[in-house]
Amino acid sequence: MFKQRLFTPGPTPVPEEVLLELARPIFHHRTNEYRKMLEQVTTDMKYVMGTSEDVYTITGSGSAAMEAAVACVVAPGEKMIAVRGGKFGERWSELGAAFGAKVINMDIEWGDAATPREIADALKANPDTVAVYITQCETSTATVSDVEAIAKVVAGTPALLVVDGISSIGAIPFKMDAWGVDIAVTGSQKALMLPPGLGFIACSKKAWKKIDATKGHAYYVDLKAYRKALAPPEWDNPYTPANLMVRAAMKALAMIRAEGIEKIWAETHRKAEAIRAAAKALGLKVYSSAPSDSVTAILVPEGVDGEALVKTMVKDYGVRPAGGQGKLKGKVARFTTMGYTDAWDILAAVGALELTLAKLGYKVQIGAGVAAAMKVFAS
Repeated sequence: MFKQRLFTPGPTPVPEEVLLELARPIFHHRTNEYRKMLEQVTTDMKYVMGTSEDVYTITGSGSAAMEAAVACVVAPGEKMIAVRGGKFGERWSELGAAFGAKVINMDIEWGDAATPREIADALKANPDTVAVYITQCETSTATVSDVEAIAKVVAGTPALLVVDGISSIGAIPFKMDAWGVDIAVTGSQKALMLPPGLGFIACSKKAWKKIDATKGHAYYVDLKAYRKALAPPEWDNPYTPANLMVRAAMKALAMIRAEGIEKIWAETHRKAEAIRAAAKALGLKVYSSAPSDSVTAILVPEGVDGEALVKTMVKDYGVRPAGGQGKLKGKVARFTTMGYTDAWDILAAVGALELTLAKLGYKVQIGAGVAAAMKVFAS
């Protein structure tokens, strides 16, 4: 029997203190008790996202918040740019098509990040663009984009910058107001140390001008309804919320605030550096040319079955990374370094990777990866 260790980039491990909140008795959501919880979660999410704007809590996954960021912003026939460098960049494009937008797809090689120059060129070629949609951490390729630099480019145009921060916010630096991001979305099951079930979205004043001018074609994710319900002294949701998840979020966010967001960013970076150092020591390559600190994709060596590698790590060692998605299926193994993971978790994952590679016939020096990771943690 093995202790199961979760290393997928969502869902990620959930602290016991948070799980216990979910085990407490159910309570009614149209009460002052709940409204105080939602008010606290809203305040804490503003801290995590680096904004003075309200953060709206949607019952649904991060994709629900993404849908709101399209349905409430881009009217049918209006033009949006979707940066596609992986499965989740493609989701922006798919959402635009679903709501009748004229989608300009900017296709980036998987594993690379869009540059500010490429964004500037796309906006110059499409000056009537109403919004640019990017992904800070493309989970499928473990690639990070320079949101701060891209935001400076978009800020000089009438277009909005909309960021999918689902696999980044709470793990790596993100400063919505300071950088000039117009809409940011994230989800509960990543760096926020919660199960799936909540989406979060914040909008700048520039974004609200566009939302208010757009005839909405959303109902459940209508941001105007969320703004109306949240306005003090109400502090409420327009529809039935996942109130137990909100109570759990209050606990998880309190833990994040107690640790300090900048310290969490630094620790996430250190864990990612340890994984990358271990891969190098084992003769493996990190897939991305711009690797994220929140999730690392390691190329499976030639001659090794990538799907068998993941299955063996789970079956024989109780360590569950994620395999590849789309055209990376069977080609990479992805390891989370965000949320409720620590140095000992990373060392366990590296050790399991070493033993699995050896079992599958790859020539590996047992202990080399672990030693390299430990040197990072010791530095």
